Amino acid sequence: MRKLALLLAALSLGASLAACNTVRGIGQDIERGGEIIQRTAK
Repeated sequence: MRKLALLLAALSLGASLAACNTVRGIGQDIERGGEIIQRTAK
């Protein structure tokens, strides 16, 4: 279950990084990815 959650988080982060156009956007996407990982780890 944990591996699946991490895989989904990594895929979400990858998609977010592919979609952003600015350095600020990258930071926001990384932050969102971290939040997703924290939620799934609980």
